[in-house]
Amino acid sequence: MSNAGGHHRPKYQRIAGALREAIQRGEYGPGDRLPGENDLMATYEVARMTARQALGVLQSEGIAESRKGAGVFVRSFRPLRRRGIQRVAGSRWGNGQSIWAADTEGRELVVDQVEVTEEKAREDIAAVLGLKVGDAVCVRNRRFVLDGKPVLLATSYLAASLVAGSAVTRTDTGPGGIYARLAELGHKPVHFREEVRSRMPSAEESERLELAAGTPVVLVCRTAFTDDGHAVEVNEMALDAASYVLEYDFDA
Repeated sequence: MSNAGGHHRPKYQRIAGALREAIQRGEYGPGDRLPGENDLMATYEVARMTARQALGVLQSEGIAESRKGAGVFVRSFRPLRRRGIQRVAGSRWGNGQSIWAADTEGRELVVDQVEVTEEKAREDIAAVLGLKVGDAVCVRNRRFVLDGKPVLLATSYLAASLVAGSAVTRTDTGPGGIYARLAELGHKPVHFREEVRSRMPSAEESERLELAAGTPVVLVCRTAFTDDGHAVEVNEMALDAASYVLEYDFDA
């Protein structure tokens, strides 16, 4: 091990580290099968549970994925670089572009699940949008799939009275998405705030995102504000942590 303190780590972590370095050197490329439990047991003289834990580390990091009955393979999916600041620039959605254009770099993006409903506002959503608890909100629930892999669940909340009769209440909001439609309604977003945290996924999130066991989700809550400081949208997102790199680029 190149790490001088490496021998103080548990055996499964040392094995995972060796496999990780081999992947980084190119010994195992995207889609290649990694050594199985029996191979690792023989090579490192460890118990099956130790070998299993080592492979589990790589899966939890999003480096590898298990295929039932076939083994553990290096993931072929290229992580998505989410450019948190550039993606919501008005110059993008104001010109009819999807905010995803800043992230996907020509890769195939599909929104394969879209549900638009009207619900009663929860206490936290009502507080942010300046509504009363139980007031009607337009709720847009979507699943985003990149290169055939589900990567994001997003739920937007907007005051129903604000968007009534507009394209925001339809499945397809049109060029530029929600923010372009809000601008047309006289409620142009000019400031955004994002709060980021992480946790293990719920059963529903794990199923909809098709997550490997042990993979956490990154939660991003974005609020869009008009120039008078009024919040017009709250967007709660659950990201597959293994599929994302979060990038924030700003000046000093």
